[in-house]
Amino acid sequence: MFLPFLDSLRRQGVPVSLREWLDLMEGMSKGVAGWTVDGFYHFARMALVKDERHLDRFDRAFAETFAGLQDIPVEALVDERALPRDWLEKLAEKLLSDEEKAAIEGSGSFEELMRKLRERLAEQQGRHQGGNKWVGTAGTSPFGAYGYNPEGVRIGQDESRHRRAVKVWDKREFRDFDDNVELGTRNIKVALKRLRQWARHGASDELDLPATIRATADHGYIDVQTRPERRNAVKVLLFLDVGGSMDDHIRVVDELFSAARAEFKHMQHFYFHNCLYEGVWTDNRRRWNEQMPTWDVLHRFGRDYKCIVVGDASMSPYEIAVPGGANEHWNPEAGEVWLRRLAETFPDHVWLNPVPEAHWGYTQSIGMIGQLFEGRMLPMTLDGLTRAMRILG
Repeated sequence: MFLPFLDSLRRQGVPVSLREWLDLMEGMSKGVAGWTVDGFYHFARMALVKDERHLDRFDRAFAETFAGLQDIPVEALVDERALPRDWLEKLAEKLLSDEEKAAIEGSGSFEELMRKLRERLAEQQGRHQGGNKWVGTAGTSPFGAYGYNPEGVRIGQDESRHRRAVKVWDKREFRDFDDNVELGTRNIKVALKRLRQWARHGASDELDLPATIRATADHGYIDVQTRPERRNAVKVLLFLDVGGSMDDHIRVVDELFSAARAEFKHMQHFYFHNCLYEGVWTDNRRRWNEQMPTWDVLHRFGRDYKCIVVGDASMSPYEIAVPGGANEHWNPEAGEVWLRRLAETFPDHVWLNPVPEAHWGYTQSIGMIGQLFEGRMLPMTLDGLTRAMRILG
């Protein structure tokens, strides 16, 4: 019954050996995973995934094979009716027309919003629903979940709905981009190859094995043949916005990341959320406890690195212009300060934006970052990539 799972793992590119598969079957026969979906998922992941780069592919294969599989505890059928958690928390949801949304006023300023939140937390004594003042649900208050406000603090909601929150109270987890996505990357690789115009460093030749075999057979002795090194020796720093509104662009960013990994020998990548601040990270599963100070990144890599920032630049203007305006934490310095430092440290820099260029004028934050980067924001299209390579050149 598990063979379709093995087929799915191989289709998704998870290298599962026969030994690992037999270990999984032996563990299942001995009841190691118990009788729950979660138990089987964690045991299978432990037994079959030996490289954390493959965790996302494992999750896709698991979802493909076991979609809809559920635990059915016996006690749930006998003692009580198990209600989904969101039935208890999200008892109602306010649906507003465009006219009603337009009539709801924002808080006026970031400082005013934070002041009101402190007051509400100090005064509120119980649960509220459908109102316009307290921390609650399904209302027009700036604080809470499952309601609407043009500038608010999202609290107790698992995902964005209107994408208008100035700050998010709850910690969120993002996934890393997959550096082995191949579909649709060919044309992106062609555009990135424009960077090969720079001089190579180190060994400029590599072994040409087919030519060496032919020459050795022709001459009767070992005749080593070399060819110019194929891989680009340009040094690249890639900063990737992840999570939130970037979820809409995961596919195209996956393709760009995969192509860049294949094309550049010297590439370092870092993740950030919405805007660059005092910390970046390389693994989204450890983003809260293994951040690297942005200052260290700016001092670690030389000015000869080509800096490419990838993000939709779609956020509250406070996140760029105001200390403390970051979406998920309190930033001592405004985002624009760090963006200017980045641009000054790496003269060869561009910002690639997956949002269609025709829509940029509708988002204030895109215009703000475009000004900070002095016209070096380009759309993530083949033409945009080609223009970016010219700028970096």
